[in-house]
Amino acid sequence: MTSSRMHASPPTSAEAKPSLFRQPPAVWAVAFASMVAFMGIGLVGPILPTISEAMNATPTQTSLLFTSYLAVTALAMFFTSWLSSRIGTRNTMLIGLLVIVVAAIGCALAGDINGLILFRALWGLGNALFLSTALASIISASNGPAGGAIVLYEAALGMGLAVGPLLGGLLGEMSWMAPFWGTASLMAVGFVAIISIVRGAGRAATKTHVSAPFKALGIRSILVLSIVAFFYNSSFFVTLAYVPYPLGMPAIGIGLVMTGFGAGLALTSVFIAPRLTRRFSPIRVLAAVLVVFAATHVAAGLLTDNTAWLIVCVVLLGFEIGAINTVLTEAVMEASDLPRAVASSAYSGIRFIGGAIGAPVGTGLAVLGAGAPFIFAAGTAVVGALIIWIFRRSLVHADHAVAESAEFEATAITLGE
Repeated sequence: MTSSRMHASPPTSAEAKPSLFRQPPAVWAVAFASMVAFMGIGLVGPILPTISEAMNATPTQTSLLFTSYLAVTALAMFFTSWLSSRIGTRNTMLIGLLVIVVAAIGCALAGDINGLILFRALWGLGNALFLSTALASIISASNGPAGGAIVLYEAALGMGLAVGPLLGGLLGEMSWMAPFWGTASLMAVGFVAIISIVRGAGRAATKTHVSAPFKALGIRSILVLSIVAFFYNSSFFVTLAYVPYPLGMPAIGIGLVMTGFGAGLALTSVFIAPRLTRRFSPIRVLAAVLVVFAATHVAAGLLTDNTAWLIVCVVLLGFEIGAINTVLTEAVMEASDLPRAVASSAYSGIRFIGGAIGAPVGTGLAVLGAGAPFIFAAGTAVVGALIIWIFRRSLVHADHAVAESAEFEATAITLGE
């Protein structure tokens, strides 16, 4: 199996249990930039009502700030492995960060909702270039098995989704433009950190063909998990795009609620999900948490008139998303013998298409009632769980790879590049 771990010598007894947090500076530089990139997703939530009022836009129109971002991200994801294999992961990350900085400044200067949607689309391109290579870079530079590196990456996601809404809420009290200026500044810091600390182009030994991610979807395990991610992300981004409206709070209040959501996501990613997958079958854990995820959405849909209980549901959704993200990402990375960048491109492309479709469709259903978008999200999560159950035999390799990590790791090192 192709993996950065296979360049290393078999671990000695002293190295058998490396610390998750004892990582090279390059890992922390990329993790910081990843956190800021994920902040860009969450910071928009608290200011959606403010943007609606300032630009005379409907909730469905503001949900397009997620759709344009995710649609471009999804399309670009299919080609990022091809690009990074030619110019290197470091250069690809740096280009992505620069694009995000330009897009964030463009959002701050946008004069209407259409301009804002357009620059969010450009932001999606930058995020695709950065995030698709960030995970591979963290895995490559980290100490220990890929599972630990993935946990760090998912923790960065959680922290970004926790800090992003808080920053968006705080700055949004000043102006809807302020969060975009803040993100542009932080992404510039991330750019400097990577260009200063991360060394080497990280160019692949073999150039990836432009069609590789599409061919990857011909592998049944990758296809099944990508479709599961499609439906799951539909639920995820309905939550991000719609929750600010039924909460009915000022920007700072929404920001604090979404901070609790993101903090729960980070805690589950780092501390709970790894314990669950060590003790139980990862694929069964994934199916079970998707069902719980759906049930929480149903509860949220029934409790939209009760702000306190709705807040509880939103925070619980964060904990559940942390488990799903971590287990699903690990399973995809270990589900085939493909290079990780190729598997990530294929999976991420399909995953973000789900979010791009789910956000406006789910939000648009609010005309049927305040709880309808949550019921829609519950339905898409159940579909994901059913797909896992129906095609569970196709996921045996992914299940074995994650659950029996010690044996798998030894085999992977033996196989080599």
